[in-house]
Amino acid sequence: MKLGFGLYRHQLNEAHYRFARQCGATHVVVHLVDYFGATDKDNQPVGGDVGWGRAGGSDPFWEPEALARLKADLARHDLVLEAVENFDPAHWYDVLLDGPRRDEQVAHLCRLIQNVGAASIPLIGYNFSLAGVAGRVSGNFARGGAESVGMNGVIDQTPIPDGMIWNMVYDPEAAGKPHAPASTDAFWDRLGRFLNDVLPVAEQAGVRLAAHPDDPPVERLRGQPRLVNQPSLYQKLIDLNPGPSNALELCLGSLAEMTEGGVYEWTRHYAEAGRIGYIHFRNVRGQVPNYHEVFIDEGDLDMRVIVRLLRESGFDGVLIPDHTPKMSAPGPLHAGMAFAMGYMKALLGETA
Repeated sequence: MKLGFGLYRHQLNEAHYRFARQCGATHVVVHLVDYFGATDKDNQPVGGDVGWGRAGGSDPFWEPEALARLKADLARHDLVLEAVENFDPAHWYDVLLDGPRRDEQVAHLCRLIQNVGAASIPLIGYNFSLAGVAGRVSGNFARGGAESVGMNGVIDQTPIPDGMIWNMVYDPEAAGKPHAPASTDAFWDRLGRFLNDVLPVAEQAGVRLAAHPDDPPVERLRGQPRLVNQPSLYQKLIDLNPGPSNALELCLGSLAEMTEGGVYEWTRHYAEAGRIGYIHFRNVRGQVPNYHEVFIDEGDLDMRVIVRLLRESGFDGVLIPDHTPKMSAPGPLHAGMAFAMGYMKALLGETA
């Protein structure tokens, strides 16, 4: 297995590349979408009815020349670009909504997938979701009063306004009614059509599409359905199209938040099936609608067991520390990430 680092768009710079390498990372997962346009870049966005900011503007970063430059910049720091995480909401809002521009947007997504493949980047993570990551709160939930995020029993059902998807505004001029609620079956059908359209292109391009589970994994959020809100539903996603490019972005924190349980068994199942693209390595205490993100050594999951069963199952992909609590230090997020990376590096060595 390989140790990776996740970088948001505002972190794609020399200082963060050096920090990632100093922490022991050899691989990087990058976000080309700027989720932090209207939020504090030092805090995880938690959602809300006003959204995180404007969607769009990421297209230049997906062009072949830009991806090649990014790979070269990372390579100078001995880092490998493993994956691009998440499409821009502006790229596919009508794919998610089954709107009039759906086919046009699918064609554009296929071109972006081809660009990623041409750059020899093996993975694209995605989250097929209308509400996205929303409904969380922040607080001093982790050890020693470290600040993190979670849910305190309230499931946000605030309707998503027209012109917004995945917490981001794709049409600031929209002034109509909130998006009509979709049924769960209809939303699964939209996902199946999306996979059938793009997976053949991805396979030809040498790219695997890795699906992130719902976070938070509730039945409905902001009045809209969730899809992968139990570990077993990852299998339903795979069964929609069992082609080789249909993969999973295994988020351990999201799985631990789910009420069905069985995280160890399902992790082994998907690893043995060869379906895991890469892994978000984080831990929580509790389950929806009452859970808190904590340091990776104090949550409900035994991360030693996770690493051991991944190794036994033949998984040789990348693990990245996803969210981390903020520590009481001059650089709270850097300190939290450094702690997580050190712990993960020790686990990988311990189970080798």
